[in-house]
Amino acid sequence: MACNALAALGALIILGGCASTRPASTVANVQKMARELGGVSVEAARNGEDRRAIENRVATLLAQPLNAESAVQVALLNNRGLQATLAELGVADAELLEASRLPNPGLTISRPRSGANLEIEHSLHYSLARLLVLPLLKRTEEARFEQTQRAVAVEVLTLASETRKAWYQAVAATESARYLAQVKDAAEASAELARRMAEAGNFNRLQRAREQAFYAEATLNLARAQQAATSARERLTRLLGLWGDQTALALPERLPELPVNLPERVDLERTALTQRLDVLSAKFGAERTARNLGLTRTTRFLNLLDLGLTRKTSEGNSSNLGYELSIELPLFDWGESRIEKAEAYYMQAVNRAAETAVNARSEVREAYLAWRTAYDVARHYRDEMVPLAKRISDENLLRYNGMLIGVFELLADTRTQIATVNAAIGAQRDFWLANADLDMAMVGKPNLTSFATTGGAASTSQAGGGH
Repeated sequence: MACNALAALGALIILGGCASTRPASTVANVQKMARELGGVSVEAARNGEDRRAIENRVATLLAQPLNAESAVQVALLNNRGLQATLAELGVADAELLEASRLPNPGLTISRPRSGANLEIEHSLHYSLARLLVLPLLKRTEEARFEQTQRAVAVEVLTLASETRKAWYQAVAATESARYLAQVKDAAEASAELARRMAEAGNFNRLQRAREQAFYAEATLNLARAQQAATSARERLTRLLGLWGDQTALALPERLPELPVNLPERVDLERTALTQRLDVLSAKFGAERTARNLGLTRTTRFLNLLDLGLTRKTSEGNSSNLGYELSIELPLFDWGESRIEKAEAYYMQAVNRAAETAVNARSEVREAYLAWRTAYDVARHYRDEMVPLAKRISDENLLRYNGMLIGVFELLADTRTQIATVNAAIGAQRDFWLANADLDMAMVGKPNLTSFATTGGAASTSQAGGGH
């Protein structure tokens, strides 16, 4: 009988070892989700050769002015924080592998002496409790691994979205600083002309002070715009993971043009709930805690259940072979506390999942409304405000040539036109930021841009300053 038990135990160990499987690739599923949901590709650098290949691809991309998508590709290749996040997949994979394998057996040797007789006892023990719940443990760790993959995919998509937004902000800030430099030049010329006319007695002190005040304000606005452009560029540089000579990256001078029409996007909330990774993670998290609850209920009396083989020999006697079974007696702890804790974790996970779904629907609605509004505002600037400012400027130029208005009126009109164009740049930037937010809201939690603080529409008053 002992031989049969030993054979059965050996067979279980062999079968358990063969049943342990390892995913073919820990990054493949993340790459697939990133490609299908965000249209981006990500690579993990596992060794020096991978790192050198990535550096060569980054150098190739940086050799040309970066557009939004090439900037995203550089970030996904070169951002070391993302590479550290990808390493979490290896940790989760190792934990899954560990949970899939049978626990090691234990061997005990004792040598008790009774008078002149020396006895030697060998025993081999194996945890039956761990063996019985092994399928549950494996499914739990598989769910944890899948959740880790979704969390890493969310990090990938979030980095892609934030990089796009940083690129739009950097390009728009540089373009805005360039226009405000024109405003400052016009204000400087106006102030110098006012000074000369005041010295000639053709200008009073009030008129000269107004021109100098505008010049001073334009100088401050330019300094703020240049600082904003520098900050935006540095934020983009950080996301791209660049340093040294790489920071001299080239960006285009202008933002992409607005689309002719916005595509129809229907049933956004339902679509988002079926594909948002944070919603799926919360849902599977609740299911995993449910399985943990079932596991706890199953093992509440099986904390210690060991099967063992023993072999006892003594001097002058034949060997005795047998088996032993040890089990923990639930006299003081019936496992209620473990079940209560597991049930609390389960209810917590269920409520977290419900909260995530509610927030997701709200974020999609907010992102969609901001997307539509930003497009309407940007198109209004493009089709109405900027053409009107140009028409007014052309009419004033004709009147100046006909000596119907003076040079100061012409300069003031030029400043107004430049300020309108600057505000149009801000509106165009806001649309692309809203577009990135909506795309992110469909696949994960977005970092919604507050257009009340971006300052696009406020640029008119800042640049036009009192004239």
